[in-house]
Amino acid sequence: MTDQGDIAGKPTSASRTTLSHIMTSHDTNLLGTVHGGVIMKLVDDAAGAVAGRHSGGPAVTASMDEMAFLEPVRVGDLLHVKAQVNWTGRSSMEVGVRVMAERWNESTPATQVGSAYLVFAAVDADGKPRSVPQVIPETEQDKRRNQEAQIRRTHRLARRQAIKELRERRAAEGYED
Repeated sequence: MTDQGDIAGKPTSASRTTLSHIMTSHDTNLLGTVHGGVIMKLVDDAAGAVAGRHSGGPAVTASMDEMAFLEPVRVGDLLHVKAQVNWTGRSSMEVGVRVMAERWNESTPATQVGSAYLVFAAVDADGKPRSVPQVIPETEQDKRRNQEAQIRRTHRLARRQAIKELRERRAAEGYED
């Protein structure tokens, strides 16, 4: 992995993107609303595009945190999936995603119907981690998102460590999982 100091940082706006998609009957679940998995795929697609743009190459989804569905999405809704890099590490990036919906044939403002945080790892041609540019927050909102992303990262790492320690303790006590 190359030293991150060799890579110039990039502002948040450099890779921010919006993916828009109209929801059709092919996207529905048994209740007649848009299937959560369809929305999750669009979220992953938009976040992946942002991660690839920010890192300048391939990036793979490492985790999805806090996927929240706030309102049902209906057939005929125009979905806007807005994504941006909130935080960067050596080879990983947190991408924040906001999902907005509006009726395709109305001029009313879009409403937020979901949100998620995803972590991506930048990889080289051999699938090995590669360095990413640091994200440079531009606005106060970007700075807040960056600080919140650092809190989420701390919680992810602490949770992972606590689970590892629990499993090791249970294994030492002779429990098979």
